[in-house]
Amino acid sequence: MRLSALFIVAGAFVCGGLISLVTAYFSVQMIESASESEVLNELDREGLTWAEVDTNGLQVFLIGTAPDEARRFQALSTAGRVVDAARVIDQMLIEESEGLAPPRFSLEILRNESRISVIGLIPSSSDREALVERFNDLAGDGEVSDLLEAADFPAPEGWERALSYASSALSDLPRSKISVEAGRVAIKAMTDSPEAKQRLETSLARRAPDNLVLAVEVSAPRPVITPYTLRFVIDESGARFDSCSADTEQTRDRILRAASQAGLEGKATCMLGLGVPSRRWADAAELSISKLAELGGGDLTFNNADIQLVALEGTSPAIFDRVIGELEAGLPEVFALNAVLPKPPEVSEDGPAEFTATRSPEGAVQIRGKLGSEVSRQTADSFARAAFGSGNVYTAARVDEDLPSDWSVRALAGLEALSMLGNGAVTVTAETITISGKSGRQEAPAEIAALLSEKLGDEATFDINVAYEKKLDETLGLPTPEECEAQITEVIGDRKITFEPGSATLDASAKDILDELAELLKKCGDIPLQIAGHTDSQGRESMNQQLSQQRAQSVLDALRGRLVPVKAYTAVGFGEAEPIADNDSEEGREANRRIEFKLLKPDPIEEVTTTLEQVEQQTGADEDAAAEGTGNE
Repeated sequence: MRLSALFIVAGAFVCGGLISLVTAYFSVQMIESASESEVLNELDREGLTWAEVDTNGLQVFLIGTAPDEARRFQALSTAGRVVDAARVIDQMLIEESEGLAPPRFSLEILRNESRISVIGLIPSSSDREALVERFNDLAGDGEVSDLLEAADFPAPEGWERALSYASSALSDLPRSKISVEAGRVAIKAMTDSPEAKQRLETSLARRAPDNLVLAVEVSAPRPVITPYTLRFVIDESGARFDSCSADTEQTRDRILRAASQAGLEGKATCMLGLGVPSRRWADAAELSISKLAELGGGDLTFNNADIQLVALEGTSPAIFDRVIGELEAGLPEVFALNAVLPKPPEVSEDGPAEFTATRSPEGAVQIRGKLGSEVSRQTADSFARAAFGSGNVYTAARVDEDLPSDWSVRALAGLEALSMLGNGAVTVTAETITISGKSGRQEAPAEIAALLSEKLGDEATFDINVAYEKKLDETLGLPTPEECEAQITEVIGDRKITFEPGSATLDASAKDILDELAELLKKCGDIPLQIAGHTDSQGRESMNQQLSQQRAQSVLDALRGRLVPVKAYTAVGFGEAEPIADNDSEEGREANRRIEFKLLKPDPIEEVTTTLEQVEQQTGADEDAAAEGTGNE
């Protein structure tokens, strides 16, 4: 009995052990299967499909070939989020690299008044020391922060070109940020005025080399406009702005919209600036422009908060009184209105009082008409010589002591306005001042309006007809016609524009000269230029003249084909008539076969006879005729 009980106990222990082993085995299988499945699912969600999973008990093996070290580490981290990281066994491989890709080289330069900071990655081939030395020269007493890194890779195409341009441009950019990449430069800068902004943008664009992508963003603070002016005119020529000022884009749009409704056609500009006398500037401008249109025309001038409205001569007094009454009632309180209904001018027996001054494109100034005293005439002459140069002024004004007391002030204001033009004329009468001409400044009409308002007061009337001419704009850096003529000679130098023997066909060697000339002449604009052809004395004179004409025309056609504006050019053949060397030698004949470029000077401007002088001449002629008739009797 005792033996049977012992076997029973032993059997129980054996069965329990077998059951535990079986249970443990299946538990491990379940854990392995669950771990493998969950890790695989997580790897797939991360896009790591190249990784395989195997398990052995509690251990999880990662198998596969990772594209790079980063992906291998990502797979380990992913598996470690699912199971204990201690259970993860790394058996992954890494693909062999075919060679490191070159890095992206870039450079950023920051400059202000006290510091230049440069940061970025540049090729080892770039001369870093020379670059930093240039920055130190530009900084002067300021500090240079060098945060550059270098990598031993070849410089990409366009890198050195972009770097050279950026380091050169930095000298003109005291407040800027320059970003440099291969073949591309981006510049952000600040200037002190809109004029400086325009000059800087033009200079940066002109100096940029070919095949360089240049992005320029230049900002300028809004100028302080003083006095704050607006001048709107409706006359027989239509509606126009001589001056327009606004404090915001919204104000500008409202004013231009009102002008358009009043008859303004085409594009108009309105200068944005500080100094507006009232927040209700747009309200006053809109209302005044609409009332001027309701009157049928005239001129409207704002000088800060003072408004001058001059109706057209012949306007109905009833309509004038009604419209002006409505305008006065609708204007904001700060604005003061002075409205004028002109009366027909009275003409004296001696003719109308008039003062004129003209300025030619060459700079010659003529002063004619009447001034109130000898002192006034001397003052006007001295002012003109100071403004235009002593050798350019011719004064033929006469003295008339019966002129209004403010006549000299009006004449001097007109001369000062004329000095703001490249060429033009000013006419002063008892009723108005008329300014006409051309200027290289788009702001010239507004500046002239502000000047006349300041000098003559709110009740003055004036008419401004000034056109902008690009070639007179000094901010564009365009050469003068005389400078162009000199630069043509410099470009050609010792070279010659040559042709095939006995022919008007340009030979291959002329291409480079013509290409260089074309680039220069495009900057010169529409200047009057003569292209002269010359030959030696061999052959018949008529044949030589014809050949020289054809050769000059071939050069003109070649320039036209290079998109040079040749409208004002003329091609002239002189044949053998103007030799510069002896035709008895080969060297002399070679020198005489040539193409010359000559600037054509305009004919001198004829003196303009004023209305006053016409009257005086007619009066003198009548008196002479009367005297002659008396003598015959």
